[in-house]
Amino acid sequence: MPKRVFIKTMGCQMNVNDSDLMARALASAGYETIPTPKGADLILVNTCAIREKAEQKVYSFLGRLAALKAKNPGLLIAVAGCVAQNQGDAVFSRAPHVDLVLGTHETARLPELVRELSHGRRKITATRFNTLIPETPFPPAPGAPRKVSAFVTIMQGCDNFCAYCVVPYVRGREMSRTPEAVLGEARGLVSSGVREIVLLGQNVNSYGKKEGLPSFSRLLEKVAEIPGLLRLRFTTSHPKDLSPELVRAFAAIDKLCPHIHLPVQSGSDRVLKRMKRGTTRAEYIEKAAALREARPGIAITSDFIAGFPGETEEDFDLTLSLIETVGFDSVFAFQYSDRPVAPSSRFPDKVPEKEKARRLNRLLELAGNISRAKNEALVGVVEPVLVEGRGARDTGQWTGRGPTNRVVNFDAKDAPPEDLTGRIVTVRVEKGLPHSLWGQVVPGGSEGTFRREESHAA
Repeated sequence: MPKRVFIKTMGCQMNVNDSDLMARALASAGYETIPTPKGADLILVNTCAIREKAEQKVYSFLGRLAALKAKNPGLLIAVAGCVAQNQGDAVFSRAPHVDLVLGTHETARLPELVRELSHGRRKITATRFNTLIPETPFPPAPGAPRKVSAFVTIMQGCDNFCAYCVVPYVRGREMSRTPEAVLGEARGLVSSGVREIVLLGQNVNSYGKKEGLPSFSRLLEKVAEIPGLLRLRFTTSHPKDLSPELVRAFAAIDKLCPHIHLPVQSGSDRVLKRMKRGTTRAEYIEKAAALREARPGIAITSDFIAGFPGETEEDFDLTLSLIETVGFDSVFAFQYSDRPVAPSSRFPDKVPEKEKARRLNRLLELAGNISRAKNEALVGVVEPVLVEGRGARDTGQWTGRGPTNRVVNFDAKDAPPEDLTGRIVTVRVEKGLPHSLWGQVVPGGSEGTFRREESHAA
């Protein structure tokens, strides 16, 4: 009988991908992934440390596991990801029932370390940084759900050292995989049924620069040539490294979806300089305009921090005006929080918590109104939707994503009764909702890559 593992994933797309890799590694060691902690032989918590609230959630969840450990002393509990890398042995002090602390560069060693714990070794900390990204050639776990879209890591770490950010400290310095490794993994995924590849890294725009590899734009071209691949995306980009070559790629590569996540964080040059972002408000606006000229209808999404130390009301008003000027399709925004290793934690002029919350609410309200208006403007538009599966709440509906990465839920009553998962179907939008679209499938819509004239955004 196989052993059972429950994996709790917190945080970004990199953590989602790492959890998938660790599940595959454990499957090769005889572990079956289960959906709840009950009955697990191993509980793996993959953690995020980007904000204080994220770290609090980690320890809150770990606290709830203490009772399970008390009932079943043989249960193994592992903490992986950014909190593990950042805190190391200190995790054991706050959560004594944890058995393994696994850093961000050590995921490939997980089966080996779990075996050591199973054979009686007590409490292991593995948080070394590597100089190369280890290849983990583990096949998909038997019985794993079919994937329509899959991440492929192309690089890890970051060299930017923004004043507020812990990523360089918990993910290490930038390292890029070779094009051959990336292409080999992508081809294998497509041959297994994946139809969309998302190239993943903390700053994909700087891919290969340190190693002298072909540019990121060239890598996009090579991945797009893989037979059977329908769509190509990437995340995340740094505005200062967005090159004219990459902007042109949106015009030249048909499979490259018209969507870019381009975090800006603030609309004030004074705050951007203090954040060490390496770009200005005017440069960001210029790059957004260049993207829309290269690929009309491209969706631009972004990240913002409300209440960075020293941010004045005038600075915040500049952020609001930038949101209006660019007209983001959606944004992710958060209150600033100190992270102990980040330089901004030592800045003296902190914004009061109440004021940070007020600013965040204003920002989200404005951005939400813009996003909702863009979605409503799509009513009547025909969208090619890559179907991800049945709708979660209504088995008579399906769900997928349009080219601009909007979630599209639709009724397929006029479509053939077969499974639509992994197909591109044509959907006429009938409702624009705050965070998604709803429509009806158009009979006779054909599978394939979307034509340029089929891609729409407000």
